[in-house]
Amino acid sequence: MNDYDEAKKAIKENETDGTLGEGAKRDRQAEQDRRDNSSDEGSRNTVSSKVWNNGGEHRTRWWDINGSGGEEAIAEAAAVLASGGTVAFPTETVYGLGADARSTAAVESIFAAKGRPSDNPLIVHIADMKQLDGLVTEVNETARALMEAYWPGPLTLVLPAAPGAVSPRVTAGLSTVAVRMPAHDVALRLIAAAGCPVAAPSANRSGRPSPTLAQHVGEDLAGAIDGIVDGGPTGVGLESTVVEAGPDGTVIVLRPGGITAEQLARIAPRGVNLDPALQGAGGAQDIPAPKSPGMKYTHYAPRGTLRIVRGAAAEAVAARIAAELEAASQRGEVTGVLAFDEHLPHYRADCVLSLGSVNALETAAHRLYGALRRFDERGVTYMLAESCPEDGLGAAVMNRLLKAAGHDVIDV
Repeated sequence: MNDYDEAKKAIKENETDGTLGEGAKRDRQAEQDRRDNSSDEGSRNTVSSKVWNNGGEHRTRWWDINGSGGEEAIAEAAAVLASGGTVAFPTETVYGLGADARSTAAVESIFAAKGRPSDNPLIVHIADMKQLDGLVTEVNETARALMEAYWPGPLTLVLPAAPGAVSPRVTAGLSTVAVRMPAHDVALRLIAAAGCPVAAPSANRSGRPSPTLAQHVGEDLAGAIDGIVDGGPTGVGLESTVVEAGPDGTVIVLRPGGITAEQLARIAPRGVNLDPALQGAGGAQDIPAPKSPGMKYTHYAPRGTLRIVRGAAAEAVAARIAAELEAASQRGEVTGVLAFDEHLPHYRADCVLSLGSVNALETAAHRLYGALRRFDERGVTYMLAESCPEDGLGAAVMNRLLKAAGHDVIDV
């Protein structure tokens, strides 16, 4: 067994509900029920399509794919990508908004649809290792070992870009390009059928919580993009880990994600370090040229105010949250709490949502973005979230929470 056997098994089981926990399984079953009950639903292995506009410039085509079929839908969506269009599609992390990475006009459509800052680079998705040959000039020994261990999977590598291989809008003018191979059958089939490397950030309006359901994509981008491939709920629920592998064997984490620092350390001969931008209290707002998506700007945020309460003693955290809720209620706020199952009985708010057990952070990762969107749906204006330990997958969960809260933390 290689070093990624355990992680690959987790990804596969996430796709079939094996490691998500009972709450996450219910989340996935609810989405499947919605799809099964839709009047637009086709039979298994057939294409169900509709058009969603939301008053935008585009007639957004919606392809609903069931099971392992949907070849006609894949072909139609791939043709849109190949002709310079924008298509949202599922990956094992979150839904991505894809376009031909070689075409500046196509890539600019991504930035326009999302309202994304122009200095925020994009990740290029590939379906085959052979596609690397035309994209990058070099893959050092450590980078190649990471690919062998964790591809396909939620790991992005920042590599030296081949001149002219992708649009300069993809790299944000940098000499490097971020590349990954997703561990999702629909994504791989779509990229292969399109016949091009696909630039794809998360398929949401910039700054909003990333989408883990096709419905989330439609809420943010219908009418602004050409199509959405509905492959059901995503598995991991958080974006990929982004790293840069140095020639000396050191791995620098630019964005934590679905592959943990502990997993990276199994491969990196000289150790794993966090980029200094991840260690500051305010994130990387002041860095002139972020090497990776998710480094510089506030992301993943709900519409209301979100604050994180952090402390070693669960009782002290619960007491502070209760006091904050009482004060917010007196101000006329609609209140919300995002907490772990072990502490839910402590809280009284207009909307209390569970992240699962603090001992099973894969469930927190799976639920986080959906919970932030549910706060918006309920009209919550003031939210408090419990922190979690920052080891393992907790580093990625806390990174996203801190970004969503604008690093507004109450320490107790």
